[in-house]
Amino acid sequence: MTDSKTPQTPRPAQGALSPAKPNWPASDLPVLSLQGLGKEYRLYDSPRARLKSLLLGGRHYRSHWVLRDVNFSLQRGQCMGVVGNNGAGKSSLLKLIAGTLRPSEGRLQRQGRVTAILELGAGFHPDFTGRENLFFGGRLIGISEAELAALADSIIEFSELGEAIDRPVKSYSSGMVVRLAFALITAVEPDVLIIDEALAVGDQNFQKKCIERIEAFRLNGCTILFCSHSMYHIRRLCDKSLWLDKGRVVAFGDTESVLSAYENELRKQEEQAKPAATPQGDAAPDAGEASAPALAPPRADGIRAEILSLEVAHLDASTPPLLTHPDLVVTVRARVAPGERPHFGVMLEQARGTGITSVTTQTDGVEPISEGEGLWRATVTFPDLPLHSGEYVLSAYLFDEAGLVVYEQWYQHLYFRVVYPSVVPGLVRLPHHWASS
Repeated sequence: MTDSKTPQTPRPAQGALSPAKPNWPASDLPVLSLQGLGKEYRLYDSPRARLKSLLLGGRHYRSHWVLRDVNFSLQRGQCMGVVGNNGAGKSSLLKLIAGTLRPSEGRLQRQGRVTAILELGAGFHPDFTGRENLFFGGRLIGISEAELAALADSIIEFSELGEAIDRPVKSYSSGMVVRLAFALITAVEPDVLIIDEALAVGDQNFQKKCIERIEAFRLNGCTILFCSHSMYHIRRLCDKSLWLDKGRVVAFGDTESVLSAYENELRKQEEQAKPAATPQGDAAPDAGEASAPALAPPRADGIRAEILSLEVAHLDASTPPLLTHPDLVVTVRARVAPGERPHFGVMLEQARGTGITSVTTQTDGVEPISEGEGLWRATVTFPDLPLHSGEYVLSAYLFDEAGLVVYEQWYQHLYFRVVYPSVVPGLVRLPHHWASS
């Protein structure tokens, strides 16, 4: 393995979003390059077999390859999502790149400072105060004592721990630990940032700060590897994606192409796992049995950004209600902190989970309507709804102003029926015309 690092002066992290345009010089040299990378674990049937292998040599073990023949390279400023089922090798790959594991084969080249957000809070001593752990943990990740002294105030400010910074960490809640860990790990802007399922930490306000800092790193030229089961965040943050399955690369390329193929495979797996339908058919979900939305954690200021209502015009009183108008008109209302401007999303699916469409005010360039005192609403109309007869379900989403933080979701919250007079097969009526000559 080759690990080449270019010495650089650490760049203190910024808490706010950087300018929209990248501000780094172009370069053809990859910041990260993997060639035939693999990781093998040797499994011994007994301690005697392990000792025999050490003393006499020979193959007295079984090989388990968690990664094999991984190849890709990333330029400065690129963000790559890593997807795959549990056990695909995602975390092992990130640990190899971070340097906490050594590869069994292949070449790994890195340029510049590498920072990994893997297990937030790991390595903190419970009997040390937060301030002592700040200096202790900082040295472990390669920040000098002089740099830590200069950065300490900004780290403590970002963590929002206040006077608790001088209490033993064993008295902290888990949320306080991850606040301190994230603030410390991201205190110095890296050249390569590795994130393993640690994007949302703490309350809503702190989650927003974390995502803004990561986005600022990306816009400043930091190369990011982001492992997550959140397809939404991978689509929003990543321009490249890597799909792993059983330790091997299935696909690598532009994010939408890779995620579309991955999601298609997931749907196939779900279909194969479903029990066979009874002769009478599966019972449709009852409108009153929609799952209650998970409550988002409270913000540090005590105000919880939340969805207040999801309403559809022109529904009758049946169960599930029938849409009695050609247009589908959906209104979502929400509350956020005063002075904050949210964004809304609406997703339409078949009652059994087949996706039809999803829209957001952020991607459509629409400003929600303020109703005063932190209250907002958004109304979207699907004119002459082109759906055939069936049962459908709506979900609502509340985002921050950047469209990155999901404050709350009401997933599959409102069921309704559509009756189309013509009995024809299919799901939607697509615009079409027949040739007349």
